[in-house]
Amino acid sequence: MATIDIYDIDKNKVGEMDLNDEVFNVEVKEYLLHEAVKVQLANRRAGTVAVKNRSAVAGSGKKPFRQKGTGQARQGCRRAPQYPGGGVAFGPKPKVYNLGMNKKARKAAIKSALSYLYKENQMTVLNSFELENISTKRFVQVLHGFDKEKYLVVLDQENKNVELSARNVKHVKVMNPDSLNVYDMLRYKHIIFTEAAVRKVEGALQP
Repeated sequence: MATIDIYDIDKNKVGEMDLNDEVFNVEVKEYLLHEAVKVQLANRRAGTVAVKNRSAVAGSGKKPFRQKGTGQARQGCRRAPQYPGGGVAFGPKPKVYNLGMNKKARKAAIKSALSYLYKENQMTVLNSFELENISTKRFVQVLHGFDKEKYLVVLDQENKNVELSARNVKHVKVMNPDSLNVYDMLRYKHIIFTEAAVRKVEGALQP
């Protein structure tokens, strides 16, 4: 069974905990990680870009000049794309980019990401993460003790002192276990759990 050390916020080892092998020690499937990230980023796209075609542009539908006898090419109206202020030809229209991923595959992707971080020693467990007050300086001191660059902090419950202390710190994101996702785990590279958050994640991902 996989095990991991437990620390306090001053990086003093206070114990060990067993991890569920079905969550934190599975085979890392890169194709599932790729699929999960692709789906997540696609679903973030607004798809609201649009332009006006010749039917949507304001203006007269009258012919600029008569059909024949001018020596010029015939023209239908000044809203046509070749005129200044005319409609755009073949421009973008609103589109839905949403992709889907079934629940079983999504869970397997999260397990793969967690297992990858565990095997690469990019995972830390704290017995708790409590700050006496809102202090960005203290929050940064805690993180610097673990000597990493980017942190994803997963708390077992809402903690305003930690969340507000972290909001102006670059390359740090605080979330709860329900919001855990593959994109953020791979983006921030190092994940810090509270002990209770680990148990919540195991409970949610066990078959």
